[in-house]
Amino acid sequence: MTASERAARTADADALCVTAYEGCGGPASGAALVAVGGYGRGELAPYSDLDVVLVSDQGVDLGDLAEKVWYPLWDSGSRLDHSVRTMPEMLTAAAADLRVASGLLDVRHVAGDPNLTLRLRTTMLAEWRRGARERLPALHDLVRARHDLLGELAHLSVPDVKEAEGGLRDATVLRGLVATWLVDVPHVDLERSRRSLLDVRDLLHATTGRATDRIAPEVWPDLAEALDLADDLAAQVHVRDLGRRIAHLSRLAWRRVDAVLARPVSVKGARRPSLEPVAAGVALSAGEIVLDRRARPAEDPVLLLRAATAAAERDVVLAPATAARLVRECPPLPDPWPDEARQLLVRLLASGRSLLAVWETLEETQALSGFLPEWERVRSLPHASVIHRFTVDRHVIETCIEASSLIRSVARPDVLMVAALLHDIGKGGLTEHSVAGEPFARGIATRMGFAPDCVDLISLLVRWHLLLAQSATTRDPDDPATVELVTSRLGSVEAVALLGALTEADAKATSPKAWSSWRSGLILDLARRAHAALDTGAALPPIHSDDVPVPADLRPDSVYISVEPVPGGSRVTTIAIDRIGLLADFAAMFALQRTVVRAARVWAQGEHGISVWDVADEDLDPAILRQKYDAIVDGRLDPSARLRPGGGGALAPTVVVRPEASDHATVLEVRTADRPGVVYLVCATLARLDVEVRSAHVDTLGPQAVDVFYVVEPSAGALSETRAAGAAHAVREALTGPG
Repeated sequence: MTASERAARTADADALCVTAYEGCGGPASGAALVAVGGYGRGELAPYSDLDVVLVSDQGVDLGDLAEKVWYPLWDSGSRLDHSVRTMPEMLTAAAADLRVASGLLDVRHVAGDPNLTLRLRTTMLAEWRRGARERLPALHDLVRARHDLLGELAHLSVPDVKEAEGGLRDATVLRGLVATWLVDVPHVDLERSRRSLLDVRDLLHATTGRATDRIAPEVWPDLAEALDLADDLAAQVHVRDLGRRIAHLSRLAWRRVDAVLARPVSVKGARRPSLEPVAAGVALSAGEIVLDRRARPAEDPVLLLRAATAAAERDVVLAPATAARLVRECPPLPDPWPDEARQLLVRLLASGRSLLAVWETLEETQALSGFLPEWERVRSLPHASVIHRFTVDRHVIETCIEASSLIRSVARPDVLMVAALLHDIGKGGLTEHSVAGEPFARGIATRMGFAPDCVDLISLLVRWHLLLAQSATTRDPDDPATVELVTSRLGSVEAVALLGALTEADAKATSPKAWSSWRSGLILDLARRAHAALDTGAALPPIHSDDVPVPADLRPDSVYISVEPVPGGSRVTTIAIDRIGLLADFAAMFALQRTVVRAARVWAQGEHGISVWDVADEDLDPAILRQKYDAIVDGRLDPSARLRPGGGGALAPTVVVRPEASDHATVLEVRTADRPGVVYLVCATLARLDVEVRSAHVDTLGPQAVDVFYVVEPSAGALSETRAAGAAHAVREALTGPG
């Protein structure tokens, strides 16, 4: 309906302009009246200006023609934005001002010489394409500045349907990007969203009776009625979804523009697509994650999560076409999920700021409904409290982003990240959301394959995720009953630490006011008091050391390596005469083979060192591993050069001495980013210090390696306090690498 009304308004305006131009004797050649902006696109809103330019060829004398044209338009009551330019002046103005150049891409003939309008339009498009590589970075700066100033349509309490991120202005910019011929945008999706948002703007003007682009809270009920929607909440979801879609297309297009501008302008010879394998079935091509030739989506239910995680961890685009194909072809994840799927989801959630773009792609391609159908409860749901910057779903993702910087402070980063994802899953109903969310969280965590104790912990965090904030700000922190309230609800040091991190992430994602110095001080102090009340010595992962039969024919200078298949990978057992540095050599063997280590156990058995490694590779050849190991031991292969840390990671590694954990050994707990070579770097550093690793527990929790090493002097038991501190410092330096 509104599209036809816009066409009718445009036709009426055109007729008025033609009458004014021809009525005052406007020449039929050498001059033309053209429409630009929204009028040029035929998108006149009820209270919009008529943006018109009287343009002429160089040397054509228009005399007082302009005033003769403008006066009839003014007399008609039309709101007029007008100017007079020669053709060279138009080109000069477009060259000097990006806004003028982009506005003239939509120039449309109204009256006068149509050939002049055609030349103007053709010239403007040619100049736009010719200078695109030089001008697009400046245009991107303008777009970012506008977004920073006005915010995002999908999440503003008073959204601006024109200028906010995801608004009509962005849709127009996208049309300009397409006109450069450097990138493409899904035309059908863009046009559908743009026209729907134009309908919203028209109805907003009609409802308010004025030319406004901002939707005030009191307007939503009337707008819902005009849109024939159930209520104001449905109207908000509708408008915010449109803004979310346009914002997603805008971010995707600009990422692709950046990738195009980073490539050489011309390359001699035929260019073939480059595919860099990054995970099983997944490759990187032109800055986007796609499927490689070996991918078999119909046989791999985890492939979608693998592709999404690869994109987020590398801060690149998850190609929407790839995501859509995986949604269509991948079978559903089994219930419970395999370990790989759970680990991939945790790594995705902990990928930091790059999570946002990938999650948006998963939303836009309907991928979330496949592995997290409960997400629909909170999708585009507005918050009841004005303190929140975002809708509920975006707030949850922002909470995950904030939580990703806190994973070094907790023993179970996987539990923290999933609790961050689910903490508001109970919103959208009449029951208090933390109460409603607990059973949802329990069911989802169980489906994801978490162990029962982790399921209990996740549901506990969701149920009491407001406990620290509410208690710290509404009760006397010096009253023992306040601490008793927290400890009685949580029951363990681990839960207190996790809730402290979740509370901080939740508050930071809400707004700066929610994590002010005053509020944060109260919350952190209460968490410290609860921690002290419960602290009886944090438990470390248990070390299991089962006797393994040693082959009778194993020579002292040889090594035994066996590989057995397990679901989703392999289990590798190694046996050799124990020595300082043995574990480092085995760890280097796996790292240089680019084999992902998921978990490992290491212990001494008589004179032999035994290690059992669970790895992700399903096709390991023991003979190749043995060759790699022999090359390392013989000095023909130096792992230190290839496995040197790059430095500059988002989170610094932590290395803690745990004196309470053992009476017979010194225990080092290492937490760092999961990457090839972590175990090697730790063990090689300890070997250089003449420190022996007696047993170890190596594990990966999401993106974080959590490794515990029991170390001793070669023949003197636990390290002294000074030696332990020195070893911890050396390991930390080795993992940090060059700054």
